Amino acid sequence: MWAKLIGVVIIAGVLPGCATITRGTKQSFTVLSEPPSADVEFSNGLRCKTPCSLKLKRKDGFVVKINKEGYEPVEATITSQKAGGGGLALAGNILLGGLIGGGVDASNGSTKELKPNPLSVKLLPLAAPAPTAP
Repeated sequence: MWAKLIGVVIIAGVLPGCATITRGTKQSFTVLSEPPSADVEFSNGLRCKTPCSLKLKRKDGFVVKINKEGYEPVEATITSQKAGGGGLALAGNILLGGLIGGGVDASNGSTKELKPNPLSVKLLPLAAPAPTAP
């Protein structure tokens, strides 16, 4: 009996969590802008031009800066929130896989999702400078 119990504990400790398997620790994140071809800079150092999609870690939020010459810059905060399906996977994992698997899922971000996604922004033209008197 003890041998089986020890075997189950070892297997549960070696296998990753359910949400890690079903959802992964990264997700596709999309940035759209009107007009397109704006420069995008992420606080994690990544860059792209709109429209773009990148695989990003679900675990932590970040800041996105969007710039295009002749337009007001835009900055947006992306949050990492508990996902509906991620919470169910975590609960199932705790019931079936034990606390170790649940801990893996909770710590690696696989139960979360990035919001808003996609990030869609409308860039506003820069105001024309006021004419100066002679």
